[in-house]
Amino acid sequence: MTTPKIFAKNPVPVELEAGKTYAWCACGLSDNQPWCNGAHQGTGLSPKVFKAEETKTAYMCQCKATNNLGMCDGTHNSI
Repeated sequence: MTTPKIFAKNPVPVELEAGKTYAWCACGLSDNQPWCNGAHQGTGLSPKVFKAEETKTAYMCQCKATNNLGMCDGTHNSI
């Protein structure tokens, strides 16, 4: 699997906590969207791991086509 599965064509709002590490699902197979649950095993895809710089509401990509480390960049509007 080299192309991620589109989970949804809209972002999902989540509360990020400053200093906490998150693993955004990049394959689209996790049943814990937008977070990784290990379902990517054997796909050749890996989650995008990041540490939140601030506590805030973030809009996480679910189409899996973003170029912004898991954050929605509007790409879903063109797929």
